[in-house]
Amino acid sequence: MATDDRRATDDRRAAYEALALIEDALSDGFRSGRPAPEFAEQALGLGETDQPPASQNTDTQPPVPAAGQAGARPASGTARRSAAVPGDDSLPAIAAEAARCLACRLAAGRTRSVPGQGPERPLVMVIGEGPGAEEDRTGLPFVGPAGQLLDRMLSSIGLSREDNCFIGNIVKCRPPMNRDPAPDEQSACMPFLDRQIALLRPKAILAAGRIPSQSLLGVKDGIGRLRGKVYDFRGIPLVATYHPSALLRDESLKRPAWEDLKLLRAVLDGQGR
Repeated sequence: MATDDRRATDDRRAAYEALALIEDALSDGFRSGRPAPEFAEQALGLGETDQPPASQNTDTQPPVPAAGQAGARPASGTARRSAAVPGDDSLPAIAAEAARCLACRLAAGRTRSVPGQGPERPLVMVIGEGPGAEEDRTGLPFVGPAGQLLDRMLSSIGLSREDNCFIGNIVKCRPPMNRDPAPDEQSACMPFLDRQIALLRPKAILAAGRIPSQSLLGVKDGIGRLRGKVYDFRGIPLVATYHPSALLRDESLKRPAWEDLKLLRAVLDGQGR
């Protein structure tokens, strides 16, 4: 068994190095020389010396399938069951696991993981794409210019990350060069997000951008086709809209984004379903 575990670890390391080489070639054409992370036997990279106490049971759950793989229905459709979480799971436990996770190549380049920010019983959960440079430095989501715009957008419909809105991302670690998170990176991080959603139980979800909308809904449509509607995500109404960074680049998107925010507010007020 030990030999099999060692062989599996070697295979993961070799796969990581191959993918890192491709990533370097696509970004700037030079080999970065960064060391491969130490792949542990557990899915979340927990070694024997840093296992949490048995009472926490934070890493004993099997990986949850990527959210939305079976597709999404309009909000009037049948609700899907929420992902089950142990009774003693918590947001701090998820954050601690994410901070030491080695499940994908993004772990090698992170400064800090970005688990999310907001109250434990929010009205809305905002889900973006992934951390940027400033988020990687601070460990907080949406803290750059796009985050400042997001705060103003939320404030316009009576929401804030301090009071009633939890803000997170599809992936907890920064993709290099601010590229889109790869499908395998999204899948590796999805169990964290599944557990957060199950714990937070938001009244609605705002998917900010193409990547989170496609990932959560299990579709390939562009954000222009996905926005403006209410979807059902495990019994939770979901509204898709443009990422705030897109609004900073193209002001013509602000009007449809405002319509999406009004739709979200209508959902919260019981008028949008």
